[in-house]
Amino acid sequence: MTDYLPEAVRAGLEEARKRELRRRSRLCVHAGDEVYPILRFWETGFSLDAEQVLALRGMVDIYDGPRHLYNSLIIAADVENGELICSMKRSTLTMDRPALDYVREDDAPAGYLPRD
Repeated sequence: MTDYLPEAVRAGLEEARKRELRRRSRLCVHAGDEVYPILRFWETGFSLDAEQVLALRGMVDIYDGPRHLYNSLIIAADVENGELICSMKRSTLTMDRPALDYVREDDAPAGYLPRD
């Protein structure tokens, strides 16, 4: 049994599916001055709308709304079913404080008070 849908209906359904994916996800990719919403995200990559970006490689930043999550290196990007599938070589979690050069004790004081 085969179903036939007119091209306009098929295009409308595909656009509605992409719009729903963009609405549900707060994640976005910052590549230079450009910002692209992430449709799907997994451990080794993510997907973007192929109509918005045709190719993406190199260092990018991944944000969840205003919060910076990862610095990532994209090594490959292929278009599948209207989505640009990006594979990451590495993805480093962004910290909100500088890295420590030593082990911090669990019971260490938060700060020191000056003497009078």
